[in-house]
Amino acid sequence: MIGRRLGPLTRNNTQSLFKKRVLIAVAIGVVIGCLFAFSSPNNRLFVLNIPPNRSHGTAVYMTQTNPAACESSDRINMLKSELVVASEKNSELKKQVRELTERLRLAEQGKDKAHKQFLTLGTQHKAGPFGTVKGLRTNPTVVPDESVNPRLAKILEKVAVQKELIVAVANFNVKDILEVWFANIKRVGISNYLVVALDEETAKFCEASQVPVYKRDPDENIDSIGRTGGNHEVSGLKFRILREFLQLGYSILLSDVDIVYLQNPFDHLFRDSDVESMSDGHDNMTAYGHNDLFDEPEMGWARYVSTMRIWVYNSGFFYIRPTIPSIELLDRVAIGLSKDPDSWDQAVFNEELFTPSYPGYIGLHAARRTMDIYLFMNSKVLFKTVRNDGKLSKMKPVIIHVNYHPDKLPRMQAIVEYYVHGKQDALKPFPEGYECV
Repeated sequence: MIGRRLGPLTRNNTQSLFKKRVLIAVAIGVVIGCLFAFSSPNNRLFVLNIPPNRSHGTAVYMTQTNPAACESSDRINMLKSELVVASEKNSELKKQVRELTERLRLAEQGKDKAHKQFLTLGTQHKAGPFGTVKGLRTNPTVVPDESVNPRLAKILEKVAVQKELIVAVANFNVKDILEVWFANIKRVGISNYLVVALDEETAKFCEASQVPVYKRDPDENIDSIGRTGGNHEVSGLKFRILREFLQLGYSILLSDVDIVYLQNPFDHLFRDSDVESMSDGHDNMTAYGHNDLFDEPEMGWARYVSTMRIWVYNSGFFYIRPTIPSIELLDRVAIGLSKDPDSWDQAVFNEELFTPSYPGYIGLHAARRTMDIYLFMNSKVLFKTVRNDGKLSKMKPVIIHVNYHPDKLPRMQAIVEYYVHGKQDALKPFPEGYECV
């Protein structure tokens, strides 16, 4: 069979027709593709579901809404909420740790002679024979914290003797009385004493008289009272001021300036209590306490009720050890005085010391001791009893506090004449009390 050979013209026409058909087919395909694209959801023909790119730690997000992505977002929000809650719990735990650390620090306090007694609280003991049991009476001292007042710490280190000193708070209104006060301290030979000056004039006066003095850093509230305050107002400041002394680890014999020193008081202290104070009582019953019968006749058989009475401690002369109950006492009195500016600091001082715990109130757990009223004498004892008693008048007190009489300076001068210079009639001109004119 012999085939037919096509000529050149025929071949060209055939190729041209083939190309036209291919172009038409491509065009038809593009049109159909466009129609599908516009008619599909979100104007997309295909949806790519590409997994996260793990090698770079980032995710390739899909162009179409994916339920799995929503769940992941909710999970992230939930984890963020849990993180916030965990952070709050962590802050609370840190706070509790700080509180526990502080309690532990307080529990480890005490390096003086009372520390051994304190440690025995954790050990159980048998009671022992009848009449031999003695409870623990002395609280441990606090751990000194010099960061409270570094400047005062340096002063106390120079002035104090065996971590003890006399402290008086004064302004220039009592300059003459203050001069009698420190003159007799010097005469007795007491070196560990300090005046807290409430104004610049007092500080300069003490420096000129070679008296150890401490001028506080500026404090608007304290300075205003210190410059112009009366006796009771200035007296109330001492509870706030003394706190720093105790925090620094020093035992303080707080002294008003209307006191005449005749012996060194540190030779006559017991140091077995948080507070050791002189009394406003004028005899053994009023100073040390007694059973006072209360009579209510309408009760018939039960008309008599026993009551315990004791005259108040004098807040102008007391020895206070650096213990937690002592610092709590100062805080309580300072807070009480701030709530009622018209209250008397001595009344608040005694209320905090003696009021027991009862429903709705927690009393102060502080040990206290009353000083010997004939060694640490108030002016009522002196002018009402002692000067008229042959035996008592021959005794030499440690200090005499002119707290019952407003004519303080002349009575202080007379006390010096009587006990120091031996002038026997120096006390006679003064009445027992004081008649207000």
